[in-house]
Amino acid sequence: MKQDWKELDTPTLLLDKGILLKNILQMSEFAKRNNVNLRPHIKTHKSVEIAKLQLEHGALGITTAKLEEAEVMAAAGIKDILVAYPVSNPAKIERIIGLLDQGVDLKVTVDNLEQVKLLQKALEKTRHTLEVWIKVNSGLNRCGVEPGEDAVKLAQAILLLSRLRVGGIFTHAGHSYGAKGQEELERSAFAEADAVIKSAEACEKAGIPILVRSVGSTPTYQISGQVDGITEVRPGNAVFFDSIQVGLGVADKTECALTVLASVVGVYDGRVVLDTGSKTLCLDKGAHGLDSVKGFGFVVDHPELTIERLSEEHGVAVFESDCGLSLNDKVRIIPNHACTVANMFDEYVVVEGEQVVDRWKVDARGMRK
Repeated sequence: MKQDWKELDTPTLLLDKGILLKNILQMSEFAKRNNVNLRPHIKTHKSVEIAKLQLEHGALGITTAKLEEAEVMAAAGIKDILVAYPVSNPAKIERIIGLLDQGVDLKVTVDNLEQVKLLQKALEKTRHTLEVWIKVNSGLNRCGVEPGEDAVKLAQAILLLSRLRVGGIFTHAGHSYGAKGQEELERSAFAEADAVIKSAEACEKAGIPILVRSVGSTPTYQISGQVDGITEVRPGNAVFFDSIQVGLGVADKTECALTVLASVVGVYDGRVVLDTGSKTLCLDKGAHGLDSVKGFGFVVDHPELTIERLSEEHGVAVFESDCGLSLNDKVRIIPNHACTVANMFDEYVVVEGEQVVDRWKVDARGMRK
């Protein structure tokens, strides 16, 4: 028996299958059109089902944030994986070896000499050679060596290590999430591409071939991915989009595949209370701040509402004129940040139109190691 999503209990994570597939195809078509490979970041959705859809529609592999995510995906049969996080802890290195033992085509992030020496020492006890990608800093000022000569020095050091090989150079322009308009967004995108290309060309001038030159921020990938010399893009959030992407002008609300279904639990003078607090919507307005993001999510069909504050279980939405909502009415909320909200749920309730058609597990939720 088919079920209408309006009949579901709340809070529930709804995933519009049609919009999801459209977003997946948009990424794939961009990659084909610009002759670059697609390696989407799965930390947004953490779902085996969605990762396999991305691979079916042209992705050559996936990107993960953490080793646990890689282990979940590998257990489901996905074998081409980049771990976009520098790993140096001995216990984690043993888990890297475990993935290699399983035949996973694993790539691991490196950005300092001490780290690569630790990887080399552990791998000397095995039969494996590990492919490593050098991360360069393109303005986010988080992880990564500085572009150019510092990247060359690290690549040269890796050449002297018998169990490591340089497979690529990559970066993440996460600071683009704080762009104040299209011009600033484009500057971030071109700087992203330049950091990778500059580093790769410097390495090749020193006799070190760099086969993969990868960029990957949802706000920038359709700009940096068109720059000559870039070979791969790694968008993550583009599979769903969210209110932050809408605020950046990267997406429209109609392109947001993920919504949270909420119920009205109280109606008062000038405010309604929803059963979606910080444990559901998260206290997220973007890591870098964005003036165009108002409140803690956009209430679909009710632009007069602003979710002004959250406690753990309550979302307080204010309005100036009558919002027309009554006790037990249901609304859908486009989250500010889809990645963190998806991580709060066990499953996606997949819908087509108003009908529930499937339920997909958020397989790698809560994976933090």
